[in-house]
Parts: sequence; structure tokens; C-alpha cells
Amino acid sequence: MSCGGEHEIDCRKVLDAVFLYLDGECDGGQHNLIRSHLDECSPCLREFGLEREVKMLVARKCGGERAPETLRTSVLARLRAARVDVDAGEFRAE
Repeated sequence: MSCGGEHEIDCRKVLDAVFLYLDGECDGGQHNLIRSHLDECSPCLREFGLEREVKMLVARKCGGERAPETLRTSVLARLRAARVDVDAGEFRAE
């Protein structure tokens, strides 16, 4: 998606990072860039609002449920291994 306007950060990059932004997982600089973009870009702000509503709905309907600790540990280990592969320029799916 692109609104066609000139922005410091591209619309697609903002929307790709919207869940990180919503979860508070952006560093300060990235957070400020996204916030500034949303303040000036109506199409992205609308999309952001939709994503926020979906996140809130999922939290309401699924909130309080936690995955078993063994599953959490396994998923985190696989994510770390996948990150190492990506950093090395390789991609593997198991």
C-alpha cells in the first residue's frame, strides 16, 4: 500500500512494522518515525486502526490463555535458530 505521498518512511514499511509498534517492540527512533508517519498519512492511520482493532479483539477472546512452557521454549529456540540462518544469508525451513 502506498498513499502516493512523500514520507520520511515508506507506507509499506510502516504497515509491515505496525504489530511491532502496537506491541511496543520498536526502538525509540523507529517508534517516533512510525508515529510521525501515522500522524500525516490517513490511509496508513486507517490501516493501523484496523490492525489495532483486530489485536484488541484477539486479546479479548484469547486473553489469559498461555501456551505451555515447553511449547514456548521450543518456539523461541526455533526462532533463534532461524534468525542465525537468516543472518548467515541462508534460509531453511524444517
